[in-house]
Formats: sequence, structure tokens, C-alpha cells
Amino acid sequence: MAGKYSFCLRSEDRRRDLPGKIIIGQKETETMDHVVLKLLAYLLFFRERIQVEANLHTDNIPFVPDLVQLDYELRPQLWVECGECSVNKLDKLAVKAPEAELWIIKSSLGAVQDLMRAMAKAELRRDRYNFLGFEADAFQEICALVQGRNELLWVQGEFEPPKAQFDFNGLWFDFG
Repeated sequence: MAGKYSFCLRSEDRRRDLPGKIIIGQKETETMDHVVLKLLAYLLFFRERIQVEANLHTDNIPFVPDLVQLDYELRPQLWVECGECSVNKLDKLAVKAPEAELWIIKSSLGAVQDLMRAMAKAELRRDRYNFLGFEADAFQEICALVQGRNELLWVQGEFEPPKAQFDFNGLWFDFG
């Protein structure tokens, strides 16, 4: 483990009863972008039983998800990949987790478009995957603010229309 980051969370969004704190680990091979993507994905997709980098305890799925929500029979219902992921992995994931809602979260809209082109070239089914990318400059500003201990006030986040508002370590962010 290269590092651990603590995030004290508060929410003004009645639909997101966030826990008071979350700790996200950073492996030696992971960048700060990956840590921030996991944090933002956790906030946007927050729901009951969501887990960060959960061990699935099954040989059927040889991957560790960045975020996952399991049903009561321990099958993935939501699977979120953050940052770099190969087209080959995404193709296998669609087969190994057939009931899961699959999301790929990238640090920029350009990175999402690049991945979508690679997936089209490999002839992956487009309707099986969902994508989310952030405004690159604002995303990098969040990454630069991350410390060992962090404070985040979540105000709102929506997919339709796309929007997220929050205060992170004293700076206001408004995506949308």
C-alpha cells in the first residue's frame, strides 16, 4: 500500500446518507487520479451495500472492482471501474457479471471518448456500458488538494442532467 487517505464526509443531499468517514487506499501502481476517481464514484453511486475494492470471494470473476454493490446472493448488481481498464477486461466483465450495471469512470471526457473508440474497434456492445468523465482541469485541481486527511461536504449529484456540487478541503466544485 503506497498510501491511505481519510475523507470526512457530510451530506446535504437527503438521498445520500453518507457515512461520516471513508478511507481509500492507494496501491503502488495507482495514481492520485485513481484515488480521486474512486472517491467521486463512491459519492455519485452511493447506495446501500456499496463497497470499495471488495474481495468477491469467487473464482468466476477474476477481477477486483473499484466499486461494487452485491445483491443478497453476492452477485454484482453495480460494478464501477475507475481510470485505466483494458477493452479486453471490459469485454470479459460483461460476460462474468451479466446482471451488473457497468460503469467506467474517467478523469476527462477525452479519455472517455478514447475508450469508446477502442471499444467500438473491438466491437464491444455499446449498450452494455455506461460512461462518466469529468472536466479535466477541475478534476486535476481536486487531485492537487488531496491530503492525508480531507473534508468533503456533498451538496448534490445527479446523472440526468449531469451535475455534482460539493466543497472539498475548502474549495467549491460545481460540475455540470
